Amino acid sequence: MSLSVRPMPLFAFIALALSAARPASGQNADAARLRAEIDRRAAGVLARVTEWRRDFHAHPELSNRETRTAGIVAAHLQALGLEVRANVAHTGVVGVLRGGRPGPVVALRADMDALPVTEEVDLPFASRVRATYDGHDVGVMHACGHDMHTAMLMGVAEVLAGMQRDLPGTVVFLFQPSEEGAPAGEEGGAPLMIREGALDAPAPSAVFGLHVFSRIPTGRIDARPGPLMASSDYLRIVVRGRQTHGALPWQGTDPVVVAAQIVLGLQTIVSRQIDLTLAPAVVTVATIHGGVRSNIVPDSVELVGTLRAFDERMRRDIHARVRRTATAIAEAAGASADVRIDIGNGITVSDPALAARMLPTLRRVGGEGGFAQAQLSTTAEDFSAYAQRAPSLFFFLGVTPAGARMDTVAANHSPRFFADEGALPVGVRALANLAVDYLAGGR
Repeated sequence: MSLSVRPMPLFAFIALALSAARPASGQNADAARLRAEIDRRAAGVLARVTEWRRDFHAHPELSNRETRTAGIVAAHLQALGLEVRANVAHTGVVGVLRGGRPGPVVALRADMDALPVTEEVDLPFASRVRATYDGHDVGVMHACGHDMHTAMLMGVAEVLAGMQRDLPGTVVFLFQPSEEGAPAGEEGGAPLMIREGALDAPAPSAVFGLHVFSRIPTGRIDARPGPLMASSDYLRIVVRGRQTHGALPWQGTDPVVVAAQIVLGLQTIVSRQIDLTLAPAVVTVATIHGGVRSNIVPDSVELVGTLRAFDERMRRDIHARVRRTATAIAEAAGASADVRIDIGNGITVSDPALAARMLPTLRRVGGEGGFAQAQLSTTAEDFSAYAQRAPSLFFFLGVTPAGARMDTVAANHSPRFFADEGALPVGVRALANLAVDYLAGGR
């Protein structure tokens, strides 16, 4: 399914939000009671959520290897009385909580995998785990906060299971492996979860998810209608020339020089060729490999990078321009360029109609100063795959303590990434309230 999203004009979004909110208020006569119950139960489960988070942080597992984490999750959901499917997409867990009253189906998602990063944060529960990744011995760390995601959704499951009799519908809990990408030669993540039936029987009519984020104050919720996170595609270009002596470059075709010209040429795609008033984009060449010694011009050079976009038509246009630029520059020099673009994560989009209906819930949970319009992020998320199946809403949750300099704190994926546990209760309340408010509002 192709996806092309243009930003919704502010006046149109406000009108949609008002029209969505009016009927919902009439349908939620017991909304205040349910919200108070969520708050009470969320406070009661916070100590366990913190304990789970610290345990997962100390015992991180790489993508498609989340066996221990999945086992703890499955045992918890089973103890709560949920219908549980394990080993979905290798190590994924799906739990189904059927409410005591009829209603729609909503899904909540958390990812479980860690990264091949050696932790440098001084915590009593810091990771000391090592594993093999791509043939290398590496440290393993929850450097992107998925330990927080998993613990919070386990807490939400306990909160809502305690309210099962009052739930007007069904909640599907998606504990997903391999959001960071499957190991070489394997499949995984959200696409495989979907192919293996995670969104079937029952099929949700909405999916909600969150991601903790550095450089946002602890506990603040950032969300927006429309695009939030970029698509992410893998770029590999092999420039083929003709090997010769480094002292006699005219007797061959130098792929190093051609590769340098291609890198510079690719940068003009964003800066000079696409309309950046529509949406931002990124073309990055991250690695260059070629040659073995100083006096040999090699036969070939490999360029590897990433392509990011917030608009599907622009995404396809960038792909075409990358291919044309690389091959034309190479041919002009008497070389050739083999361009490979592997499609990765799609654009993470919060459905505008669903956002109009549910952003008031996030504003209420965030409270005064605890909600902000999210900025576009050129990072990517495979949560985008769920949005291809059902209207979805994704939001950021800040984990940087007050007083920290936002321009200097370590980013997600850094060995110094630090996630403030003060965000945990906000995440639990946000997801639980989204689920209950959506169910209470009907389809």
